[in-house]
Amino acid sequence: MNVTATIVFVLLFVFVTIVGFLAARWRAADLSHLHEWGLAGRRFGTFVTWFLLGGDLYTAYTFVAVPALIFGGGAIGFFAVPYTIMIYPILYLFFPRLWRLARDGGHITTADIVEGLYHDRWLALAIALTGLLATMPYIALQLIGMAVVIGGLGFHAQGWLADLPLIIAFLILAAFTYTSGLRAPALIAVVKDTLIYLAVFAAIIVVPWELGGFSAIFAKIPAAKLLLPAPPPASTGAFSAYGSLALGSAIALFLYPHSMTAILSSSSGEVIRRNASILPAYSFLLGLLALLGFMAAAWGVDKMPAFHDGFAAFGPNFAIPALFLAAFPSWFVGIAFAAIAIGALVPAAIMSIAAANLFTRNIWKAFVERACPPEREAAIAKFVSLVVKAGALVFIIALPQRYAIELQLLGGVWISQTAPALLLASHCPRLFSGPGLLLGWAAGMAAGTAMAAAQGFQSAVYPLHLAGYTLPGYAALYALALNLAVALVLSPFTHRAGARRGRGGVAAGPLSRARAQSRRGPRPLPVPPPGRRAPRARLSGPAATPPRPRR
Repeated sequence: MNVTATIVFVLLFVFVTIVGFLAARWRAADLSHLHEWGLAGRRFGTFVTWFLLGGDLYTAYTFVAVPALIFGGGAIGFFAVPYTIMIYPILYLFFPRLWRLARDGGHITTADIVEGLYHDRWLALAIALTGLLATMPYIALQLIGMAVVIGGLGFHAQGWLADLPLIIAFLILAAFTYTSGLRAPALIAVVKDTLIYLAVFAAIIVVPWELGGFSAIFAKIPAAKLLLPAPPPASTGAFSAYGSLALGSAIALFLYPHSMTAILSSSSGEVIRRNASILPAYSFLLGLLALLGFMAAAWGVDKMPAFHDGFAAFGPNFAIPALFLAAFPSWFVGIAFAAIAIGALVPAAIMSIAAANLFTRNIWKAFVERACPPEREAAIAKFVSLVVKAGALVFIIALPQRYAIELQLLGGVWISQTAPALLLASHCPRLFSGPGLLLGWAAGMAAGTAMAAAQGFQSAVYPLHLAGYTLPGYAALYALALNLAVALVLSPFTHRAGARRGRGGVAAGPLSRARAQSRRGPRPLPVPPPGRRAPRARLSGPAATPPRPRR
């Protein structure tokens, strides 16, 4: 075991644990209400939202898997860079309106928003179940990222001792999430992102210095890995795969429940727009991080005998931990590994909160206990967040890691099928009906799953054959096209059959009516016809003028 790195790692982990528990006192509120526990009362400003979204989207598995993909597969792995650039115009255009619909209707989840638009609880249930299915393997992947860096510290044991560090991390995560809700990952994200920036900028300076510069690094990379291969005849080859992966992933990313939870916790739509302009700093960071895959290959970390066990256990995912172990002193290795491990805690906490919100609001309250009081609603959500994290931990310990990776591949395909109901229907609600969107969702889910199954769940790229031409592309994008076509074609027929059209607003509850009236201001007095006096305004309250007695 690398004792120095382990001590630094443990100290930083203890520090963020303390921060997680103290977060319950930050902007203190009644955490026995779901909107406070699960959305922090929608009070996060630009600064906190920037760190929260960055910590939520750029996870531990991202910082391990993206360089690993480039280390093993070459240029195709760089699709993650344009995809994280394309997501921010989508964020700017669509999500401020979703935030406003949620705020005005008192909604907590994306399924709440859809039910407010279409008054269709079965469509809301479909959105909620899709979110839950897509989130569970994502939490498991965070534990994989944590396991990789724990293995890099030299912790090798047999039996239950081998899983002891993950179990301890799970208990810590479960405790501060239960206690502090969304406030805990929001504060910890500040620490995590600071450490990640420090580690990546140090690596991007030190490693090229040791290897003789970037020209020397690229000279050691096989030419086949530096560029996408030329397409074969009658096919677009890797070109269409690269582009569709980038576009489809950009559409899907902010539809995940944990992304939407971070967005809905913002204090205003303007905060979301400002973040759409400053979050690309993380895309720049991801581009630098992706280059570490080539640096690890140029260093030859897979050929070093000292790292053989790590590669045997984790494969290419061990490339970046191995590079840090080879290039940096032990104390800095502890900082870098702690940054990755903390980068697993933040998104895992938000994901478990998002999953708990979905289950409580759109399954339990919608179908089991319709008159669930606010305190019980929050208590159920806290319990479900523990169950979700425990399930992810059991999944990682009891099953091979490839199952989590394969399910995450399917999760991206599935969550994309919620785009028509959220992105398009929220802006053009009268184009769709609830049953039409539900039928489109079902068609997209079936087609996307079938495409992934045809590839043996090993790849999300499906070779679509059209008129003798092959178009390899992201299965989620093909399934989404079918989903949208079915929804558009069938919605007019369901309108005629009596299904309710989308309203373009929120369910007309007393809260939304009061807010709408406050924005409109007092109702104007009618203009009298010529020759008559204008009616006097009627006041209410102590200052009201008593009515004149009738004669």
